[in-house]
Amino acid sequence: MSAALQELRQRLAEIDDLGNAAGLLSWDQQTMMPERANAQRAEQLGTLSGIVHDRFTDPAIGRLLGELEGEEEALRSADPDSDDAALIRVTRRDWEKARRVPSELAVELGRAGGLGHQAWVDARARSDFAAFLPFLERNVELKRRYVELFDDEGWDDPYDVLLDDYEEGMKTAEVAALFDELRAQLVPLIAEVAQRADAIDAAPLHGDFDAARQQQLVRGVLGRLGWSPDGWRLDEAAHPFATSFGPSDVRLTTRYDPSYIGMSLYGAIHEMGHGLYEAGVAPALARTPLASGASLGLHESQSRLWENVVGRGRPFTGFLHGELQRVFPDRFGTVDSEAFYRAVNKVAPSLIRVEADEATYGLHIILRFELEREMIAGTLALKDLPEAWNARMKEYLGIDVPDDAHGVLQDVHWSAGEIGYFSTYALGNLIAAQLWQRAQAELPDLDAQLAAGDGAALRAWLGDRLHRHGRKFPPKELVQRIVGGPIAVQPFADYLRAKLTPLYGLG
Repeated sequence: MSAALQELRQRLAEIDDLGNAAGLLSWDQQTMMPERANAQRAEQLGTLSGIVHDRFTDPAIGRLLGELEGEEEALRSADPDSDDAALIRVTRRDWEKARRVPSELAVELGRAGGLGHQAWVDARARSDFAAFLPFLERNVELKRRYVELFDDEGWDDPYDVLLDDYEEGMKTAEVAALFDELRAQLVPLIAEVAQRADAIDAAPLHGDFDAARQQQLVRGVLGRLGWSPDGWRLDEAAHPFATSFGPSDVRLTTRYDPSYIGMSLYGAIHEMGHGLYEAGVAPALARTPLASGASLGLHESQSRLWENVVGRGRPFTGFLHGELQRVFPDRFGTVDSEAFYRAVNKVAPSLIRVEADEATYGLHIILRFELEREMIAGTLALKDLPEAWNARMKEYLGIDVPDDAHGVLQDVHWSAGEIGYFSTYALGNLIAAQLWQRAQAELPDLDAQLAAGDGAALRAWLGDRLHRHGRKFPPKELVQRIVGGPIAVQPFADYLRAKLTPLYGLG
């Protein structure tokens, strides 16, 4: 290893440590921090954001990248899959973007995200969008300033700049085209199902579920998927999320609803998918920019695959049913496995995205994608956001929104300035179906293993094909390597129709 590469690695390791310290403060803010500490925490996050930004945009990083241009080519020529060559490429990409951002803007973005979170928690509890509006306006203002820094790069759409932060190389027009095709598949399918809405009863999922026993259930199920107390945590949060500070420190959260078992169980399985990705990154990539998922679309493919394709698939629901009978015998003693399988796959337009079924979920994402584009373009006044949200919920899902808590305030993302994120959930659904096709072809005993509650084979397959690579390859290239083609809608549409046809007796 050259001296320049060794120095770059050392600098990046220190930056990664600082970034993880900021991430730990953010995790604490959403799980354990006293409410009164929020203003102080926002300052701390702003300070650390500025330090990380200044360290990473230091001209010394640029000098090292310049010195390593020839070495990068030599490394790639000797080994197209070289970790070091990938590290130089990814660092150069991130540095070129980060160096355009003034330090004061980086600090403000961190501070505004910290302040916005508690404002969102309070506003959501009171269903008071007006109270949250000033914080949203600040976040959108800062994001527009961020977008303007890239005006000279010839982006086709201002939203491209934000999308690229979450899904490298993906353009807004590409997402819009995929979503147009997805909508064309979903709308008639949902309409068919609606004509047979009474075919499935979701009553087994509702009742009186003690939170302590829910936690017992969730920990048992996650343990079968790979969770272990020596490298993972499971906590409670207002909006479930997963984060990681290295392969041996993965933090999951879920939310316990005493009247609905699906929230904690499937929310936790969803976040477990994220955690498995982070825990599966090759140890050699630790403390570098490569030590995370290749993109949020690929990350969401893991959460959506485990939550829906596995967690709501017939084999694994048989195992889950047994666990529910063990932990909640009074509620599930008279509910058979088939009734449970049907209940968790019921299609019914609903208000809350994280509780939405597989068929209607995509429409929730398309709505948010459209609103975000208009927010950044300035064609939608932020004060009019609740009205626009409610109108599209009525148009797309046929639902009247009763209040802001069940509408525009339901998601945490905008409070942290995470604009450009939402589309990756639906992209994740598409990739998950493609991965599932390939896994089924290569793992002939997969259904039997999942029926026994054993996720080890699938976890190992995903670890080898996807997780271990971290960010070594651009996301489009990685998808191509694994499934043999680009992100596509049809495998997901085929999967969904194949599942719902026998359940609803479709033609």
